[in-house]
Amino acid sequence: MFYMHMNAIIAMMGMVAVLMLTRRWANNKRILMLIFSLCFLLLFSQKLFVFYAVYTVINYLGFIYLCRTSVWRKTAFIFGIAANVVGVFLGVRFFVMGIFHNPMFDAVIYLGLIYNVLKVIDAYYFAYFFGKDGEVPALDYANYVLFIPTFTSGPILKFRDFMADTKKPYTVDAKLFEDSVKRVILGLFKKIVLVTWMTSVFDHVLKGELYTPQSVFLLVWFYAIIYFDFSGYSDMAIGFGRLMGYTMPENFKKPLLSPSMTQFWRNWHATLGDFFRDHIFMFFSRKAPSRGLASALSILIMVLIGLWHGFTWLYFLYGLYHGLILAIENWFKITTVQRKKVSKTYFYFRCFVTQALVTISVIIYSSNYETVLRIYRGLFHFTA
Repeated sequence: MFYMHMNAIIAMMGMVAVLMLTRRWANNKRILMLIFSLCFLLLFSQKLFVFYAVYTVINYLGFIYLCRTSVWRKTAFIFGIAANVVGVFLGVRFFVMGIFHNPMFDAVIYLGLIYNVLKVIDAYYFAYFFGKDGEVPALDYANYVLFIPTFTSGPILKFRDFMADTKKPYTVDAKLFEDSVKRVILGLFKKIVLVTWMTSVFDHVLKGELYTPQSVFLLVWFYAIIYFDFSGYSDMAIGFGRLMGYTMPENFKKPLLSPSMTQFWRNWHATLGDFFRDHIFMFFSRKAPSRGLASALSILIMVLIGLWHGFTWLYFLYGLYHGLILAIENWFKITTVQRKKVSKTYFYFRCFVTQALVTISVIIYSSNYETVLRIYRGLFHFTA
């Protein structure tokens, strides 16, 4: 994670200064950002640099072909996505899991890949639906894939929005600068101070005997750790991204005030939920879906989101659990609650129920079978 390296943060601060000093140059952020991204990756890891240079070039060629071709478009579209999901994403996943070994791979290559594959897929969708009108210069495509502020942890940038920003001149006024710097500082505080301290408390409690109160505490506490960790990275990425002249989407939109699981996933890691809705839900259901189809797609999407986090039974069950809840909400048409049309008591009760359902499952993010099972067993270990 780049934001845990002070040299990386200093480098990004330096890049912001360079962009501000060259703001009168019309193409400063397009050209300088690519130079910065390439130099950043090269200094971080030569193997990572080579991998992403090749990966970007190959996918740009596929993107251009899909924009220009008039035959076998659907085949090319499916092949481009499959090559990334199966050949790259799954391949490196299996390497990290130790299923196969190859001297060409290194764990460092996995850095940012799960986010960048999604960005490449979004670009293929854009090329498929817009054809020649969607074609963009190699410079802008490379900037999109290699954009350093969101490289490792998101938010997931939409191809269309990023390309719209590339056409705008670099402008960062005093207010935007102040707000963005505060956002970066907030993210650093969450990640370095809060998460570090809270993790030590979690580990301390976990070492002792677990009864119902301790297990409940650990579930709630771990949920808070995950929130501050994920949102902290997003805060830093959004702050630096805006300082570099690009509009960054919000990734956490007050998820604790979500009165349904459907709304929770629109507010928690929002860009991830948006990606799967845009590329799966809307693709298979162009018109208003039936309750059955909406429920089935909800399960499919959440299982994929679970497996996106990791190829383990824990993540599969996590996705299935959330998918079933979303399916129930779709089936009974209780996906949304209009705050202004219901009483405060009912609204906050629904929020409480949603957070309880999330809290009981979020411990899966620990990715440790023993920890998860021990905490769940502790829930039924009542004190005398």
